[in-house]
Amino acid sequence: MAKARLRDLGITLGQLPPGPLNAITDVAGIRVGYSTLIRDQPHVVRTGVTALWPADDIYTDFMFAGIHSFNGNGEMTGSHWLNEQGLLAAPITITNTHATGIARDAICVHAARKGIDQAWHLPVAAETWDGWLSDAETFPVTLDMAIEALDSAKGGMIAEGNIGGGTGMITHEFKGGTGTASRRLSDADGGWTVGALVQSNYGRRSLLRCGHAPVGLELDTDVIASAHAERKEEQGSIIVILATDAPLLPIQCQRLARRATTGLAWVGGIGSNGSGDIFLAFSTGNRVALKSKMADVRMLGMEECTPLFQAAAEATEEAIWNALCAAETMTGYKGRTAHAVPHDLLKEAVALYARKGGALCSKRLTNLSPD
Repeated sequence: MAKARLRDLGITLGQLPPGPLNAITDVAGIRVGYSTLIRDQPHVVRTGVTALWPADDIYTDFMFAGIHSFNGNGEMTGSHWLNEQGLLAAPITITNTHATGIARDAICVHAARKGIDQAWHLPVAAETWDGWLSDAETFPVTLDMAIEALDSAKGGMIAEGNIGGGTGMITHEFKGGTGTASRRLSDADGGWTVGALVQSNYGRRSLLRCGHAPVGLELDTDVIASAHAERKEEQGSIIVILATDAPLLPIQCQRLARRATTGLAWVGGIGSNGSGDIFLAFSTGNRVALKSKMADVRMLGMEECTPLFQAAAEATEEAIWNALCAAETMTGYKGRTAHAVPHDLLKEAVALYARKGGALCSKRLTNLSPD
């Protein structure tokens, strides 16, 4: 059964319309797959791998891409080579911190098994830390799991919440995980689509916002217990993958990736010292063949990029909220519990703020009169 998304709750963010699926798979050719591992014996494990294929033929027909690190307490393999040549040449995997090497190696193994004619592989694998809910130091993610995520990838509507690499993740002290969203520009602005996929695992409760509503102040830890009750400092990360069908060059992809920062900030991310906030954007609008000696490419005009920037920010914001809405309460390692965002209280907080015309909400929803 499909899990609730933000718009299912009657809450709409941003000004631009979403694509038909409101997902990164609204960009033609993209497929996403998962491998999820939840078990209590012999160790408590809540983890997995997410795999994203920009195109079925990405091994042989590359795409321009760019990376931005908002705060670099994290890892995204292949970033140096991607920054050097500006080309994405393989699928992408996202997993937990201690499995980054396995997820990266799986792409190399997958390519070798397919007989891909590349002299070497330096693929992109990214991570966020799930060690609060999962016994990460038992290293439960295997090569076969990562390859399963690659092989199971599909288009269409994709799952969100406690799945794949997002299985054990926490966001603003609620249960977080995997989320996606998209925006489509008007025909006058080119009709391009921008999609976002996030693995969300960051943030303090007090900073959480939904639109203009400071819901983290309403749903504070006296209302819904924090997943991080034993911790004082914020430690977490977010990976954002942005895709567009607009024809961009690598430097434009870098610029697009930076705009994920705006969407993150709208939700309440500040790039804390312990957070790895790393973003990648790629364009399906240009393809560069593996053996090409000369490639004909197109470039969107620089002023025409501004609507794309707004789309990237809005898609990132809503993808984070879709991860929060789809996530379910999870108890894991050492009996710790990450509670899901309560949909009814979220709707109440957002509606209350709208009724108050933007004034700050009171500290307790239950003490407020309906007017």
